[in-house]
Amino acid sequence: MPIKKVPRETFYPVLKWPGGKRWIADKLIKMFPEKYGVYYEPFFGGGAIFFNLRPLKSVLSDINSELIKTYDELKNSPEDIISELSKMRIGKKTFYDLRKNIPQNNMLKAVRFIYLNKSAFNGMFRVNKLGLFNVPYGCKRGTVLCDETAIGNASKALANSSLIVSDFEAIIDRAKNGDLVYADPPYTVKHDNNCFRRYNESIFSWQDQLRLVKTLRRASQRGVKIFVSNAHNREVKIIYKGFKSLVFNRVSRISGNPEMRGTVSEYLFYAN
Repeated sequence: MPIKKVPRETFYPVLKWPGGKRWIADKLIKMFPEKYGVYYEPFFGGGAIFFNLRPLKSVLSDINSELIKTYDELKNSPEDIISELSKMRIGKKTFYDLRKNIPQNNMLKAVRFIYLNKSAFNGMFRVNKLGLFNVPYGCKRGTVLCDETAIGNASKALANSSLIVSDFEAIIDRAKNGDLVYADPPYTVKHDNNCFRRYNESIFSWQDQLRLVKTLRRASQRGVKIFVSNAHNREVKIIYKGFKSLVFNRVSRISGNPEMRGTVSEYLFYAN
């Protein structure tokens, strides 16, 4: 039997994530089919679409092992995470102490990840060549470090999810006829048609873009329902030939300078 969406509640992401789709989640979900099998999200990030949709069965993955392990702890140990985070206060000294020291305990690693995510500049995740988190402190006023409601609801939403550290191709290739895949690969939107490949090469290469399209086409041929967000770029549009497309506009807040921010456009490609 196809799996239906569960009743609506107030669910929202625990983590901030660059390029997150919280701003468009309601619009995207309205385009999804009412019935589908397993929900797949191979670039999980902040999970805004998942937490808004809350499918009964899902496979959630990302190449970022620290991210997936944090969600695994949110799923299984929400009370412990709340207990630890509630003792902490946001501050520059604590931030840099945590950034420098990695605990051995998996639950405490998740607490550290959430703390750094909440208080780092724009919620960015970046590591140096040694694999060490190196984003500077940049907490905004009003940031809530321990959101008990969000953490508790995240645990509920993740209860029937499979959390996997993996490259996207292996995960999408698991999807079967009637399943639903939402892909949101990393990309820069400020250089839509000007040096797009050069500006995106370090975060998600053009070869990865091509590999993603091929993987999604295979899945579509198996009867998988496909939705994918991507940059509003002419080269991207070309490689998604045959997919239906829509353009969504949003205000970019990624720059630290308000004068450098502006309206950007993103594509949604779909085949269902």
